[in-house]
Amino acid sequence: MTRPLTFAIPKGRILEEALPMLARAGIKPEAEFHDKKSRALRFATNRPGISIIRVRAFDVATFVAHGAAQIGIVGSDVVEEFDYSELYAPVDLDIGHCRLSIAEPVGLSDEDEAAMSHVRVATKYPHLTRKYYEARGIQAECVKLNGAMELAPSLGLSRRIVDLVSSGATLKANGLVETHVIMPVSARLIVNRAAYKMRSADLTPLVEAFRKAAAGGKDAA
Repeated sequence: MTRPLTFAIPKGRILEEALPMLARAGIKPEAEFHDKKSRALRFATNRPGISIIRVRAFDVATFVAHGAAQIGIVGSDVVEEFDYSELYAPVDLDIGHCRLSIAEPVGLSDEDEAAMSHVRVATKYPHLTRKYYEARGIQAECVKLNGAMELAPSLGLSRRIVDLVSSGATLKANGLVETHVIMPVSARLIVNRAAYKMRSADLTPLVEAFRKAAAGGKDAA
């Protein structure tokens, strides 16, 4: 008997937009998934051969890359930060739009980047941050934080931060201004490469269903 597929989806900002996308692709989680009091992390769906796990966005990539989950949804920021060779990202789902940007305190954003040789940056994206600055001949010292990035400049931890930006309201509320965009971000369907080869009969129709769902196809399921 074929083992059920495990579908990893992220907690947080993408989830609200991901659920309608799942539904258009023919996958609906069991009622407990929507129960805010539930501590469960794994859920059945209306498809007997598919279960859902709900984990942190960065963990979605890890679960799928290592084959613990075979398919998932995660932001392109996470895909690029980890750069797992085992991940295949066949569909841009056109949801979860934002950008990965550099921000710093208002009034301190006029330093000439060309004159810099070293920067200290608070971020949970050290790989992408170093890559951005290295391309400009600048050494980036990354202070790894998993949240509350906006506090770093005011508390002297770093002058700059690299984080996701949507409306910019959180930056403004903390006296910061966006200075450079590193990359635009949107949610992607990701698949484990080995599983895609070994279980193509299961995964190929799913990938196509999400491709149609992302394109607005009404027959995605």
